[in-house]
Amino acid sequence: MNPSTHITHNSAYNTVDRDDFRSMIEVERYGERSDAFDQIISATEDHFWDPLDPAYVDFTHEFDLRERTIMPRDFTVELNCAVADRLTPAQQVELANESTRFTLSSILHGEQGALSLSVSLCQIMKDPGAQEYAANQAREEARHVTAFSRYVQARWGTPLAVGPTLGNLLNELVLAPEVYKKLVGMQMLVEGLAMGAFATIHSLTDDPLLRRTVQLVMTDEAFHHRFGKIWADRTVPKLSEEEHERVETWAAKCFQTLLFNLVNSEQKQHIYTRFGLDWQWVRSAVLEAFSDSDRRRMMTRSTNIFRVLIKTLLKAGIITERTRATYATWVDMDELAREHDEVVGQDVADAAMVELQDINRGRKKIGKVKRAVSA
Repeated sequence: MNPSTHITHNSAYNTVDRDDFRSMIEVERYGERSDAFDQIISATEDHFWDPLDPAYVDFTHEFDLRERTIMPRDFTVELNCAVADRLTPAQQVELANESTRFTLSSILHGEQGALSLSVSLCQIMKDPGAQEYAANQAREEARHVTAFSRYVQARWGTPLAVGPTLGNLLNELVLAPEVYKKLVGMQMLVEGLAMGAFATIHSLTDDPLLRRTVQLVMTDEAFHHRFGKIWADRTVPKLSEEEHERVETWAAKCFQTLLFNLVNSEQKQHIYTRFGLDWQWVRSAVLEAFSDSDRRRMMTRSTNIFRVLIKTLLKAGIITERTRATYATWVDMDELAREHDEVVGQDVADAAMVELQDINRGRKKIGKVKRAVSA
């Protein structure tokens, strides 16, 4: 694959073939390090946390799934249409929590996709700084997999299978040979969706354990989002017309696929069988109750995952008049352009960062005392 296929336009994102290890041990390479990622690499220790250590998050906190819903009732679309009429009050609570289980399982699968993709970047990024950043992100994504695995285990035992739409997209991104698909697809599209989802969950969940888990994850994700932004800042202005169209068209296609298929009834059909519901009937009931105008109304919320996704692409300069109408159907693009560049949930991440720094300073002191005693 030639360099133009990757669409980098900046030496910090230079790549080699996955199997070309010889290029990684060229003597000159070690001294050709970009400083583009030094700031986010050096901040890694500031937001360190350990999902296996209760000092950061304690997964023994209980929550009665039979009596309470983890997310508010209106977060479950099926309970706001004719589907609710076929369920007992107890079944409504169960369906709501199973729907949340599907959402969190999807997030878990997404974190695994981000982990695998970060590892794949380590194999192909030639710049030592970019490679080190990708390795750092792989480490952080690994703890996200651990954290969400533990949360799902604490509440349900096991996660649900990935939906076809998300599964296919993650598979495409991880295996894509084109670097721009990895960076735009994961660092901007999927990470943008994740920050919107985490901000929504953090503000609405009734489960303190889930709120704490997503709060800690957000401290990492805010930095991951910056990695994609650095690519956009250094690459998008230099794109040729053909290259920009290629990136923009692919991003719009991914957006439409996610918008209409990410959490629809077909993706969640295995949930309904335990309640004696046919997924096609559920889909009809949902479509009857919720129109495109309802979807547009939901996208006025700053934390709506698809609004966050559109804003990410717009602020990166990827959206032009060529695809603007695709997104303008759902949001006010002029209003979005006037909003600040800060990613949604940054305030939550910043507050958690301060707390983590305090925890980590205290634990370093404890570690020094232990070493002194053992000496």
